[in-house]
Amino acid sequence: MGAWGDGPFDNDDAADWAAELDAATPAERLDVIRAALAAAASADYLDADDGQRAVAAAAVVAAQRPGGPPLDTSYAPRILADGIVLDVPDELRDLAAAALDRAAGEDSELAELWDDGPDAFATRLASLRKALTPE
Repeated sequence: MGAWGDGPFDNDDAADWAAELDAATPAERLDVIRAALAAAASADYLDADDGQRAVAAAAVVAAQRPGGPPLDTSYAPRILADGIVLDVPDELRDLAAAALDRAAGEDSELAELWDDGPDAFATRLASLRKALTPE
């Protein structure tokens, strides 16, 4: 795993996924997000690669919510830094929450890798999860 920080885009898989989202046409963007989230939410065992992509996708969804956490890293999708706003439906918000729960839960390689690491990763996931919770 090429990780250099605890942020949602601070690893190779998430940076690659951000580039994939940037390359997608406007009509494909929500499908790119949905695919990353669904892969994590439905996995019997969540491998780190899919987990990292799901966390990145969930961060994008959370950032689109009113008052959501900003994507303040140069590794986040450039389209969002350019001011593009995605109209994210509630079902993607719910799927993002499920994917984060999966990434942080049992049978998740990503959770296992961070288990002995700093609490910053768990805190980051909890913050994203909170941003996805309907008010």
